[in-house]
Amino acid sequence: MRQLPVIAVVGPTAAGKSDLAVDLALELGGEVINTDSMQLYRGMDIGTAKLTPEERRGVPHHLLDIWEVTRTASVAEYQALARPLIDDMLARGVVPVLAGGSGLYVRAALDDLEFPGTDPGIRARLEAELERVGTAPLYERLRDLDPKAAEAILPGNGRRIVRALEVIELSGRPFSATMPSYDAIYHSVQLGVEVPREVLDERVAVRVERMWEAGLVEEVGRLAAHGLAEGRTASRALGYAQVLRFLDGEWTEDQAKQETIRATRRFVRRQESWFRRDPRVLWLPQREPGLLGRALALIPR
Repeated sequence: MRQLPVIAVVGPTAAGKSDLAVDLALELGGEVINTDSMQLYRGMDIGTAKLTPEERRGVPHHLLDIWEVTRTASVAEYQALARPLIDDMLARGVVPVLAGGSGLYVRAALDDLEFPGTDPGIRARLEAELERVGTAPLYERLRDLDPKAAEAILPGNGRRIVRALEVIELSGRPFSATMPSYDAIYHSVQLGVEVPREVLDERVAVRVERMWEAGLVEEVGRLAAHGLAEGRTASRALGYAQVLRFLDGEWTEDQAKQETIRATRRFVRRQESWFRRDPRVLWLPQREPGLLGRALALIPR
């Protein structure tokens, strides 16, 4: 019996992943599973460039709009939701098409990746320390305890540093021992959508302008009334964090917009670096003709 592949469409923000995923699903008889961590949140539509129902063109999309903005994101919980969906699709003869730029979520769905438990007491203590002294001392501690993990985590990423230190304290093992491998549990094909850096930078600027015109400020205002600022994950999302600072009177609206553009461009570079490290990703120049045909040619059928 023919083994259906799991397709993952990956790459940086504004590369065109969502549209290609829908094209592939229509061509292959598939359904789309979201792998964008911020599109999991209900009501975060404009700032995450979530496809509208019309743009989904009748293709079922899964794991969109499942969490309230006050909920802290959990990649382990995401994995527990995504795996049964993939298994069900494969059992039904439907091709799962993963789409999104959250690299760890893609890996959680596809790869042999287990997540250590958590300890609220340890986490609260480390987060309080982070709030009190900043990321630098905690990062130095991580570098002493687990140099390999420190090398893989940005020095300014307080959330990841806290998580690494929590796992080390809780398990007595290096956090790096739990970091993603490249051992897939599914027969999968990862397609990277490649766009030149200067083109991406311009697309990011245009996208942010369009989000503002579409009502991003109003969207953030509505979500703020439902606790967005208290949400540990959602409040840090690109665009949302910046608009919250505008609504709080800390920045002007133009400052918020320009900071969103700058922060998104930095994020794009981190995404590219993450996906480029994975030797399994097959890169497709998005601007060359026949993107769909070139993608289909890489998928065994």
